[in-house]
Amino acid sequence: MILRDLYASIVVFFVALPLCLGIAMASGAPLFSGIIAGIVGGIIVGMASGSQLGVSGPAAGLAVIVLNAIATLGSWEAFLLSVMLAGVLQIGMGYLRLGAIAYYFPVSVIKGMLSGIGLVIILKQIPHALGYDRDFEGDLAFFSPDGESTLGYLVDTLYDVSPAAILVTVISMSILLLWEMVLYKKYRIFQILQGPLVVVAIGILLSYLFDEYIESLNFETDDLVNLPVALSIQDFAGQFTFPDFSHLANPEIYFIALVIAVIASLETLLCVEATDKLDPLKRVTSTNRELVAQGLGNTVSGLIGGLPVTQVIVRSSANITFGGRTKLSAIFHGVLLLICVIVIPGVLNMIPLASLACILFVVGYNLAKPSLFKAMYELGWSQFAPFIATVMGILLTDLLKGIGIGMVVAIFFIIRSNLKTDYELFHKENDEIKKIRLVLAEDVSFLNKGSISKALKKFDPGSWVIIDGSKSKYIDHDIIEIIRDFTVNAHIRNINVEVIGIPTLETKNKYQRIMETRYGRSDSSAVKS
Repeated sequence: MILRDLYASIVVFFVALPLCLGIAMASGAPLFSGIIAGIVGGIIVGMASGSQLGVSGPAAGLAVIVLNAIATLGSWEAFLLSVMLAGVLQIGMGYLRLGAIAYYFPVSVIKGMLSGIGLVIILKQIPHALGYDRDFEGDLAFFSPDGESTLGYLVDTLYDVSPAAILVTVISMSILLLWEMVLYKKYRIFQILQGPLVVVAIGILLSYLFDEYIESLNFETDDLVNLPVALSIQDFAGQFTFPDFSHLANPEIYFIALVIAVIASLETLLCVEATDKLDPLKRVTSTNRELVAQGLGNTVSGLIGGLPVTQVIVRSSANITFGGRTKLSAIFHGVLLLICVIVIPGVLNMIPLASLACILFVVGYNLAKPSLFKAMYELGWSQFAPFIATVMGILLTDLLKGIGIGMVVAIFFIIRSNLKTDYELFHKENDEIKKIRLVLAEDVSFLNKGSISKALKKFDPGSWVIIDGSKSKYIDHDIIEIIRDFTVNAHIRNINVEVIGIPTLETKNKYQRIMETRYGRSDSSAVKS
């Protein structure tokens, strides 16, 4: 088990490294702040979290917020104070048990989120695989900060490809496919030695050979990992910065802290729900504990100069895809980030982004397999429509907006379903009595007013109507008022009414008295006969 986690952590480390740097660059923050956030997300959050497979670090969804916040506050040190306070707020949210919000997202939307992110990963990595590295690693939005769209980048890629990147991509994808389809299944040694590690090693080797011997295939700086290199321990320590507490009197600090806390918590809770769905062992994460862990991570990250952290689906799904089984893999990946940026930053800067793109292709495919689309379609439109709406929303906007679109569609189908199932009618006739039983649904809200009012108006004069709320767990006050008006005015239409299961409306009416007189029993037993 530990070996599986160790191998998975190495893959997650290679995936996380360029993402940390890319998100920092897009946020207008020091590049090393992304690495700090990755280390804190791996070690601090990993140890405090109850999630066995979730991996935390800087999130692309916060990049624009960070960029604007730094500009608003006027300094990086002031922004770090907001990050630290956001962490304190998240800890409070966890202890207030606000993590329960995660349970209110439908499965169809969560699966749509996973598939949408999978497709975005594939689309976003195509330019990196071909050597067009204008967009930052980790960007999941349809429109990038420079205004260019995902489709625009794909078109531009065709006019500016790198032969070196294409060669690395072809070799890397060949290795990964060979590993997955042949070697992994036949030989145990290839189950121990993971394909992505070989891909990264070969990428470094090719990068070195191109640089030394084949000038026409040299990689440009943008085509490689670009980690800040510290020349000494003092130089390394100098990359850490601290909050400026003199800004505590600035109201903007607290507003930005609140925004970061809310958005980071929402992204984390969505990722927790999605990661639990992917977990082969089907474990369930405590969402309240996760909020506390994320709050602790953001407090520490803000104190030492890091970006805000959240649990992130790209790294979490890579962890699951390549064999992670416990939280040790997330912790190990943080330790690797810390060690490698100190010891071998120069070697890491030889990794082609094309090699990492191929690894992410595998991650993206596992999230958006065609079989999942087929399975969701077979469940019917009430499941498929929110699923596909979430997928398209994420593809054409960004993560949070896409989920919002999916939720709107899901709520529409929930409302439509409730309107159809607000009651059932049972008719029973004999020589003396035409009896109608109206059984209310488990949950009856104000949305059901129209259909229930129409049903009550259709009863014929002379009917005996039993309104049964005994199966209902919730009946809205508006519905109770409609039923009360009907019982008060029913005698005008020569309709006898009995209400059961709704304590405030239960009455012994003329029908009950007749049953007691004729049969010596109450209506409740007569109804069951």
